[in-house]
Amino acid sequence: MPHLQTGGGDADSFSRFTVSESWTGDLANGIIRLGDRATVLHGLDGPECGLLNMTRCYDAHDRAHVLDLFEQAATVSSTFCYSTTIVSDDEYRQPVFCIAETTGVEGGVAGSICGVFMFPRFRLAPALPASIYA
Repeated sequence: MPHLQTGGGDADSFSRFTVSESWTGDLANGIIRLGDRATVLHGLDGPECGLLNMTRCYDAHDRAHVLDLFEQAATVSSTFCYSTTIVSDDEYRQPVFCIAETTGVEGGVAGSICGVFMFPRFRLAPALPASIYA
């Protein structure tokens, strides 16, 4: 296995294992604008969506936590992150990591949000039914 470089090679190493894509949101109207890859992986028809539409493909166990993070971040300018799995129609699962920050939400003013999604360059096989684990 090749040794990961440090210093100038970090970006190359990062892109070798992940695809990253930025996204933005307007907290005044609740519209989130995703990049092309995130739009497809989230199973959306277009790049603009609401938070509930974006998170509906997330693992059911993580959805409430992700919504709570967004709610908290909409009340005070802050930075947050989460990881979950996108479950696609073919039942394959795509891990996703998100780091984001909200700005301009103090004083009752709706601000904005910007973030980055990181998608590892692999998908996980469909989950096994719960009865197999029993």
